[in-house]
Amino acid sequence: MVVKEIGTPEAARFRQDINRRIAGQVEKCYQCGKCSAGCPIANEMDLMPNQVIRLVQIGLKDKATHCRSIWLCAGCVTCTTRCPQEVEIASVMEAVRHVAIEEGVEPPPEVRHTATFTEVFLRSVRRHGRIFEPGMVMGFNLRSCQPMKDAEKGPKMFLKGKLNLLPHRVKDRGPVRRIFQRLVPKL
Repeated sequence: MVVKEIGTPEAARFRQDINRRIAGQVEKCYQCGKCSAGCPIANEMDLMPNQVIRLVQIGLKDKATHCRSIWLCAGCVTCTTRCPQEVEIASVMEAVRHVAIEEGVEPPPEVRHTATFTEVFLRSVRRHGRIFEPGMVMGFNLRSCQPMKDAEKGPKMFLKGKLNLLPHRVKDRGPVRRIFQRLVPKL
């Protein structure tokens, strides 16, 4: 089933933009719901993954970019692996999130820390080639205005050998650098 051009030229541009970003076709989705049935965090979402896909198909950018679901998606690709049409659903969620960020859409207050965590996590991986837990925790706590959150756990974890004070970098960060240049150029 192919969805025809629906709505205004702006709606068509939004759909085409998402298709370009994911190198795919959201039009292939026929709303079977397998993606939503398999999503491990669907119970926290305001719109199911298939509903977000439908918003993209019909070009409702404002609704798609303002939903909680795009900020909650963990990118686990369970939805993508279950799709009989091979629609890259996790990539669509990511692409819509990027459109929202580019347009200055703020995440809803109840999920704002999710976006902050994602950004701090990716910065750590970009910098070191892997996560540096103490730096990531400190960065997240400072960015989310809760600087002392879980501070009492750090010394205990260090004494048990679970935390390193200095980051360990991967030997060859070239592949990581190329991934970030290709997929996350603005971070």
